Amino acid sequence: MSPCHPASPGLALAPGALWFRTALERSVQEELMAAIRQVLSSAPLFQPTMPRTGKPLSVRMSNCGPLGWVSDADGYRYQSFHPQTRAPWPPMPDILLDLWNRFSGLESPQSLPPEACLINHYSPDARMSLHQDRDEDDLTAPVLSISLGDIALFRLGGTERRAASRTIRLESGDIFVLGGESRLAFHGVDRIIAGSSTLLPEGGRFNLTLRRVTVP
Repeated sequence: MSPCHPASPGLALAPGALWFRTALERSVQEELMAAIRQVLSSAPLFQPTMPRTGKPLSVRMSNCGPLGWVSDADGYRYQSFHPQTRAPWPPMPDILLDLWNRFSGLESPQSLPPEACLINHYSPDARMSLHQDRDEDDLTAPVLSISLGDIALFRLGGTERRAASRTIRLESGDIFVLGGESRLAFHGVDRIIAGSSTLLPEGGRFNLTLRRVTVP
């Protein structure tokens, strides 16, 4: 993998909420995006829906790794196959495993690899309402998020929905980690700043979220 900035402590926005600004150099972003496009060639983006209302989410998504997160009439869950092709999710690229080892902060990351990488694609008009990542059985491991493409106005709250929140600008190459006391912090994307990055010729933003799912 091309060089990337070493995993410094990161900027702590709350206990366990770490922001690694410009963690990935442009060459690494391009290498990572090429790997993700290879994943999407066999596991294409699909439109998830809300469980109760059936309303489509504004993002399209896919996954790689042994498990993948899906949302449809049957609820939120992890499963081992693509909901449309019914094929197993593609393997997680080595570059993602390397980034997990560098930035997750786990004491023994080699023994606890991520089991799912959720790939969210945000078009310029996409949003993500405040939510918690709590569909995993293992809530002790952190969630590691990688931003590629246009800037996202990312909102970070507390572990209660009504807690105060703040907004930061996640840029292409940024890495954000939610762990420890902030593992169940509410978070979302208020909007995408279209045209703020040249990484993706088609525009928009990819967000890659690495997660442990099962209890080791």
